[in-house]
Parts: sequence; C-alpha cells; structure tokens
Amino acid sequence: MDLDFYKKQALQKQKEHRKFLEGLKKKAPKNLDYLVLEKHEETFREIDCLKCANCCKTAGPLYTEKDIERISKHLRMKPAEFEGRFLRVDEDRDKVLQTLPCFFLNDDNTCSIYEVRPKACREYPHTDRKKIYQINNLTLKNTLICPAAYVFVEKMRSLLDK
Repeated sequence: MDLDFYKKQALQKQKEHRKFLEGLKKKAPKNLDYLVLEKHEETFREIDCLKCANCCKTAGPLYTEKDIERISKHLRMKPAEFEGRFLRVDEDRDKVLQTLPCFFLNDDNTCSIYEVRPKACREYPHTDRKKIYQINNLTLKNTLICPAAYVFVEKMRSLLDK
C-alpha cells in the first residue's frame, strides 16, 4: 500500500474534503447513516488494514478506564502496572501510549491484543458512525493517516456531490 500517495492526495484535497463534510453538516440527506454504512463496507472490501497499520504506527488510541481494566486483565497485570508500563497522560489529560508504534503491533501488522483492543481501535477510522458530520474534524484528520478514511470520503463525495 502506497501510504505516501494517499497522504499526498489527502493533503491536496483537504479544502475540498472540509467543504464537502461541512455541507453534510448543513444539509445531510435523510438516508445519510445508511449511505455511510454502505460506503464504509465497500471501502473495507477494497482496503486491507493488515497491509497498512499506519494508525498503529503513527496515531495511538486513547485508553479508557474500561480498556485498561480489560487489557490488563487479559495480560494478567494490575491496571496500575499496565498504565506504568505502557501509558502516559497527554496534554488533554487523556491516557495514551508512551511510544509509537504501538507496543502491541506485531511484525505482520496484526494486533497481539486484538480481542481486547481499546474501543478507539475497534472504532477507527470511525467511517461507520451514525451522524458522521458530528466528527468532521476527526474524519478530515483521519484521511491524512488512514487510506481507508481517504477512500471513504472520496466515495461519499462521488455519491453525493452531483
């Protein structure tokens, strides 16, 4: 997967994507959630995350208390031990990974804690979300990291920009 290509495309189209997403916020079609889910599923039939894993390499997730409890139990660690070993508190006071790429990312781009991974990882890149216009800034940011987010926005644009 050519990450540089997708990032260049996403950078070039930031203004267009922002305008399109803001348009969705102003006047969303009645069936938007259905269209979003349809284009999300279509996108992920084309894009294989295991060929990329850029999110795991460059944009670590936020860890909720539930995530920490679930993952530390899976690893047979105390939550405080897990936090001390893997997490830090960022400037927004969120618990995030100390370092990237993610410690749990395997060499073949699989996740060693996939079954118990953080909620943020399960939902990324958030392209199947209801009322997607509520996360326009996040979607725009994700197009720079995730080829699937970029392809998804392009598919939505070609469907709705008529």
